[in-house]
Amino acid sequence: MTNCVTGEHGVWLQAVQAVMILSIIFSFLSLFLFFCQLFTLQKGGRFFLTGAFQIFASLFVMSGAIIYTVMNGEWVHPSDSYGFAYILAWVAFPLALISGLIYVILRKRE
Repeated sequence: MTNCVTGEHGVWLQAVQAVMILSIIFSFLSLFLFFCQLFTLQKGGRFFLTGAFQIFASLFVMSGAIIYTVMNGEWVHPSDSYGFAYILAWVAFPLALISGLIYVILRKRE
């Protein structure tokens, strides 16, 4: 029973889960807004709203990864590794940020 997590660690873990879930929600909203704007936006218009939601999603991923990085040392043995999900979060952050910036720059064509 030495590996049990106490209540004080659960708070920041829930914060990490919350911001990661928010990033997923914002990513899906970004996709939905893209399809809506694709059919309703005037020719030459930019996908600002879609890009903003995607950038927010990337910032939520970054926030969750930072919280996990800072607080991880308190309850994980130093010889343990972070794992694949942690690496995936840090890979997803710049990809989502670049995607959001591309949406902001993108113009609708005919």
